[in-house]
Amino acid sequence: MILVTGGAGFIGGNFVLDWLAESDEAIVNLDALTYAGNLETLATLDGDRRHIFVHGDIRDRTLLDRLLATHRPRAIIHFAAESHVDRSIHGPEEFIRTNIEGTFILLEAARAYWDGLDAADRAAFRFHHVSTDEVYGSLAADDPPFTESHPNKPNSPYSASKAASDHLVRAWFHTYGLPVLTTHCSNNYGPFHFPEKLIPLTIVRALAGQPLPVYGDGMNVRDWLYVGDHCAAIRTTLERGTPGETYNIGGWNEQTNIDIVRAVCALLDELRPDPAGPRARLIGFVTDRPGHDRRYAIDARKIERELGWRPAETFATGIRKTVEWYLENPGWVANVQSGAYRDWVSRQYGASA
Repeated sequence: MILVTGGAGFIGGNFVLDWLAESDEAIVNLDALTYAGNLETLATLDGDRRHIFVHGDIRDRTLLDRLLATHRPRAIIHFAAESHVDRSIHGPEEFIRTNIEGTFILLEAARAYWDGLDAADRAAFRFHHVSTDEVYGSLAADDPPFTESHPNKPNSPYSASKAASDHLVRAWFHTYGLPVLTTHCSNNYGPFHFPEKLIPLTIVRALAGQPLPVYGDGMNVRDWLYVGDHCAAIRTTLERGTPGETYNIGGWNEQTNIDIVRAVCALLDELRPDPAGPRARLIGFVTDRPGHDRRYAIDARKIERELGWRPAETFATGIRKTVEWYLENPGWVANVQSGAYRDWVSRQYGASA
């Protein structure tokens, strides 16, 4: 049995589906079902006794203690987080509460549970903290990619809150001996992605013939990682990782934002042509967001060298799978686009969006 936090979100939900496709080991899935948490992502698991969903908050210590005592997991995989930079700029308080306070409370519950295990179970237990490359800050065009020893230089309320949670996890290892693992991933993309992030936003709006807003000059660079590859890397790290170590997970795929948008438009034109013409006509540049990091790039050689993981997907294969999934699942997309989501898009990109 493992305990997953945030398992109805984008990466967490994909991980739950991936785990149960690869293993019969059961999952207790704790999720607060905030705006980006969606049980429809897990609909194929309805009636599956290996999946135990619990609606709750990682800040609820009483609930955490009860779940740990009842289910006796051998590992905790901690995905639960507020994760959108734009939202953190408009409302940083919730990021502090969930990402810092929530991680602290989860660590304390895990420590109390771990302290009570017998010697063999204590040795086998793992607390896997899923973090982001954004904690490292921004790179210049000619800087080498982030390694695990790169200093933390977060530039947004979101990345600062994740860096703080990373420090807590590190401290609980060095002070209390809690066997932790930390992974820093690059930008994920793939199925079940809430349409506020660049790739799903572009797909959904391009299909609707709506303007495609791109921040600034569109030349901000990110390393893109297919979510299925990320799930495989987490499984590998949980199985083989050394407690106290940090591992960077990247796709070896740096792309500018404008190139990503153009690639999505080209795939949509191929797979579902628009009589009005190529969808690149919808691209427009909008005012850049405050503190927009220029470039992220991950050096993922450590996890390849020490644990034997490397991404299976290229960007070409991964983005095609992603676009095809959105074309094949319009119901899921429609159901997550609530009035609150539409209001957010209008506020973020302007009324014309």
